Amino acid sequence: MIIESRAYARAGLLGNPSDGYFGKTISIIVKNFGAHISLYESPELIIEVLEQDKNVYKNIYDLVDRIKLHGYYGGDRLIKAGIKAFYDYCSKNNIKLKNKNFSVRYNSSIPRQVGMAGSSAILTATMNALFKFFDVKIKKELLPTLILSAEKEELSINAGLQDRVVQVYEGVVYMDFNKDFMMENNHGKYEYLPIENLPKLYLAYKDTLGKISGVVLNDIASRFKRGEKLVIDTLNEIAELAEEGKKAILNKDHDLLYELMNMNFDLRRKIMNISDENLEMVEIARKCGASARFAGSGGSIIGIYKNDEMLTKLIMELKKINVRVLKPFIS
Repeated sequence: MIIESRAYARAGLLGNPSDGYFGKTISIIVKNFGAHISLYESPELIIEVLEQDKNVYKNIYDLVDRIKLHGYYGGDRLIKAGIKAFYDYCSKNNIKLKNKNFSVRYNSSIPRQVGMAGSSAILTATMNALFKFFDVKIKKELLPTLILSAEKEELSINAGLQDRVVQVYEGVVYMDFNKDFMMENNHGKYEYLPIENLPKLYLAYKDTLGKISGVVLNDIASRFKRGEKLVIDTLNEIAELAEEGKKAILNKDHDLLYELMNMNFDLRRKIMNISDENLEMVEIARKCGASARFAGSGGSIIGIYKNDEMLTKLIMELKKINVRVLKPFIS
């Protein structure tokens, strides 16, 4: 039996990066891109490495180019971390695993390190496949927490729950990471919002702006732990934008949502350094009349456009700086 598992890219609409600091967020699934896992029984446990993750290069220039584009980390370490976290979960809960081995093959079309949660998608798809292969059950609301633990505890990646939640739940999800509730339940409060209430959204990204989100967010984490007032107050403001955004979506108040998305980016700029190339994407989109904010930690933006004429203008203007624009497929 071959188990096929998929998890998709995501884009944050409002609230991030407050999810890592007991805040609130709204995210959408982006099914234009996805990670695919094939898992099947085999005599030995084998992780089949993706071609672009193999340590074979044409020459030194090829090696450097791949590092610049994809970083130092491949998908195989994510698979290993997912398997280890799954094993630990079963051991902790006294679940005896069947004595059988498996092979894992993975692939991903999610652009790497441009803020679309490609790493967590690979982990999410892996976890789903493992639970199915070994016929083990887990509550849906706890699965994102387990996926995050694989990244934080096994790989020391600084991240929040947002990506993993929407990749498990899909659709449009409002998340409240209230500290007391989280401490008591080991998960946040997750609520679906109606997809049909969303305005016209675009997503744009630039491959060459790839950065590892954990590295980008580490400075914020240290400043938050030190109790820096500007960081704490700004993250609280960003979290409240998600609360307002939830109401805006439920009421189909697209004008308010437009303003909130712009405010999210503007507040983020107060506490984080934004590269000129990332800022250029946002500025061009806003000059075209669209709203614009990061879809994740940089490299991609998301916003609202008013009509097809504006979308065409967005596509043409952003193409001049080698940015691709698409309409996210959400379901």
